[in-house]
Amino acid sequence: MSEERIRRRYVFSGMVQGVGFRWRARHAASLFGVTGWVRNELSGEVTMELQGSAARIEQVLAAIEQGSYIRVEDVAVRTIPVEPEERGFSAY
Repeated sequence: MSEERIRRRYVFSGMVQGVGFRWRARHAASLFGVTGWVRNELSGEVTMELQGSAARIEQVLAAIEQGSYIRVEDVAVRTIPVEPEERGFSAY
């Protein structure tokens, strides 16, 4: 039985730009088979959408948090509709 796919949007604040956050997110998403995207915002925050099983999404988040210079001070999260045709992960 396959795990249910979900999609979540995250907005991270803190020391999240210029510290390898997007590279780490792309690498972790690839490693755990999660699709979506990540981008820096002009506000200094990072927005990311992840799609996959809840367990795999948690693995991606844990891998990002292990970054040496990344310091997440706050994160807003909400569940959004799945994009059935999405096949990869992009960093903007």
